[in-house]
Amino acid sequence: MLKGKTALVTGSTSGIGLGIAKALAQQGANIVLNGFGDVEGPKAEISALGVKVAYHGADMSKAPEIEAMMKFAADTFGRVDILVNNAGIQHVARIEDFPVERWDAIIAINLTSAFHATRLALPAMKEANWGRIINVASVHGLVASAEKSAYVAAKHGIVGLTKVTALENATSDITCNAICPGWVLTPLVQKQVDAKAQAMGLSNEEAKKLLLGEKEPSMQFTTPEELGALAVFFCSPAAVNVRGVAWNMDGGWAAQ
Repeated sequence: MLKGKTALVTGSTSGIGLGIAKALAQQGANIVLNGFGDVEGPKAEISALGVKVAYHGADMSKAPEIEAMMKFAADTFGRVDILVNNAGIQHVARIEDFPVERWDAIIAINLTSAFHATRLALPAMKEANWGRIINVASVHGLVASAEKSAYVAAKHGIVGLTKVTALENATSDITCNAICPGWVLTPLVQKQVDAKAQAMGLSNEEAKKLLLGEKEPSMQFTTPEELGALAVFFCSPAAVNVRGVAWNMDGGWAAQ
């Protein structure tokens, strides 16, 4: 379905981003990966799906590096047809104890980076009169949790940015939507599970059940593969009039 298209996925060397990149590659899209850690492994996984893959290591907290990444993608593949703003970090603390530098970093990476990538992708999308912008928000873009002020603020901001982007392009074939996952067993969440297990003297499985039981009625993690399938749907002809939604895949979390 996406043969000949190019997808750039930020924060895509593991977790949700890699799951979405693989799902788009399975539909024929060439992929630009971005992120830290192991790069060769994810590149090999994408290449094995029969598409072209490139990598740019932009630090998503820095506008000049985002600009360089977008130029690299255009120089490599012509333009970015599908932009997935997924990069994100987390820090947990009460507001009065929240380190200012952590607040600034979370807002920069989780919110401002999506603005920069979007503004840079839109001109070529407009010229082609086709584009898909998918912002990975969170159920925390819809509801809040204590001790996550910066993350919740950023993800609420992502939902707002999604709506504005969709409205500004509503008469074109450029859509923008947000995916709002609940608990996904990414390396980031596994760290929270490990910390809970250690603090409470629980097994890893017991800690997972406790984490899910606090928020997610389905008592099961959403998978990167499921989120990838939703991203593919947003890119499909069936979703051409799905615009500006914040689509939660959260096991009933926000329904409570």
